[in-house]
Amino acid sequence: MTQKVAVLGTGKIGEALLSGVIRAGWAPADLLVTARRPERAAELHARHGVTPVTNAEAAKTADTLILTVKPQDMGTLLDELAPHVPADRLIISGAAGIPTSFFEERLASGTPVVRVMTNTPALVDEAMSVISAGTHATADHLAHAEEIFGAVGKTLRVPESQQDACTALSGSGPAYFFYLVEAMTDAGILLGLPRDKAHELIVQSAIGAATMLRDSGEHPVKLRENVTSPAGTTINAIRELENHGVRAALIAALEAARDRSRELASGNN
Repeated sequence: MTQKVAVLGTGKIGEALLSGVIRAGWAPADLLVTARRPERAAELHARHGVTPVTNAEAAKTADTLILTVKPQDMGTLLDELAPHVPADRLIISGAAGIPTSFFEERLASGTPVVRVMTNTPALVDEAMSVISAGTHATADHLAHAEEIFGAVGKTLRVPESQQDACTALSGSGPAYFFYLVEAMTDAGILLGLPRDKAHELIVQSAIGAATMLRDSGEHPVKLRENVTSPAGTTINAIRELENHGVRAALIAALEAARDRSRELASGNN
């Protein structure tokens, strides 16, 4: 790895990226980081051997800038970066809801921007990262973004018009599964199981089900039908889920997440 990459506003996801690309063989000397607190920057240096710099130094030095600050802080960061970012720098944004045009309007004309929506399983190298090109981003820029985010999971290219939907599905997606596990654990306790045993049963069932979905190639309906015998326990449970509108509630929840992503894009924080 000869190009320098800087992660700006390095939180948990930013650190997961650093850790992933180092495991993939990138030299820590080629990785720069910025952090709001000096002690956080020192911690990243001690843990990974990366170089702490200021935002301005990162803009002047790195070939690729990965911006991982919160959406509401992105405008302020761009104001700080704009005087220092040459038009040949690749900008990768990990901020939910903010379109590539937001960056293109604030940086030098022709600056390539790639928008990425990843998720927290990056912390265990099982992320789903969705990648879209801005106006000036080339196939090489997209490939470079895929190389970076591929170090912590799977990547998928989509048109930017689909990013808000992807944010609702996969960006926020892990939270829905955690919520479901929480609810099922409570149900297990209600049915008389100790919390630790209920948790273990549900987590392993979730891992097994996800692996089957990934590896079998079967439609989820088919896999569900394989578990659902006539007049059995599963069909009774499914009936109650349908009676309580769980499917409709999930659809409404994802629409709400998509709409919030659009609000963030419009500056409604």
